[in-house]
Amino acid sequence: MHDIWNPWHGCVRVSEGCAHCYMFAMDAARGQDGSVVRRNKTTFNYPLQRARNGSFKVRPGELIRICMNSDFLIDQADPWREEVWDIIHSRPDVCFFILTKRPERFAECLPADWGDGWDNVMLNVTCENQRLADKRIPLLLATPAKHKGIMCAPFIGPVSISRYLGAPSLGAGLEQVICGGENYEGSRPCDFSWVISLSAECRKHNLTFAFIETGSNFVLDGHTYHIPKRLQAEQAYRSGASFEGKPIEWHLTDPLGLSLSPSELHITRFRKKCRCCGSHIICNGCTNCGGCGEPAERLRTWEELVEAIPEA
Repeated sequence: MHDIWNPWHGCVRVSEGCAHCYMFAMDAARGQDGSVVRRNKTTFNYPLQRARNGSFKVRPGELIRICMNSDFLIDQADPWREEVWDIIHSRPDVCFFILTKRPERFAECLPADWGDGWDNVMLNVTCENQRLADKRIPLLLATPAKHKGIMCAPFIGPVSISRYLGAPSLGAGLEQVICGGENYEGSRPCDFSWVISLSAECRKHNLTFAFIETGSNFVLDGHTYHIPKRLQAEQAYRSGASFEGKPIEWHLTDPLGLSLSPSELHITRFRKKCRCCGSHIICNGCTNCGGCGEPAERLRTWEELVEAIPEA
């Protein structure tokens, strides 16, 4: 995937989902303190950076996820956020995915000209269990925005969102749900029954549901399996839990506000091996043209993958 923009790095734990955060684990492995929030000099203006041929590195129509190594609304980043909003505003031809565990700060952190939302921005909240889903989703729905979604990752407890689907909201209701298990030291189990239940709720409302990875400790029919990171996305895909619902209708324009035609937007292409990845339905695709001609490997079935993984 080539859809990450980290204008700053580092975070502060705020809820149970943060207990075994991958960012802290990766920073610790490098001898760094993940709690220090710092501006990234080389990637701060990533959407404005250009390739050697003069074109933008981030192509029109691509979706960019912001602050995957931090939180977009963390207060330590308040001095830099307005500049980031300006960058987002200057690329109305790109879709931006904003995720936070601090939705109570939406009201004070949105730009002055936000209105009922920008056409190219999706606001998302993390819902790692039911307690936090019930705390954060109402705050998200009460915030004006054209696009809204939730991310149940790390998925550490069952979550039901039926009460929020079709509920009155400002701007859009929920358009997308992403879920995935936990990794790294101390990772907690993800039960497939939780995944299937949440998937069923999304299917009932024609809402896209992406099961992107199983996590290191995956519970299936009462049995716990320790799954290597390299197999998690494929196993999630093969489970059949993901569902492509109603497409998200982004209204992308050029800097002058003129609508872009499909021929002017990035075309998502995948290598054959990428088509069995759990993130397939929400991914920008391969960085090359997709025409490498690499031979397709025989894809293992869900049952074969389960049998290949040692039971705990």
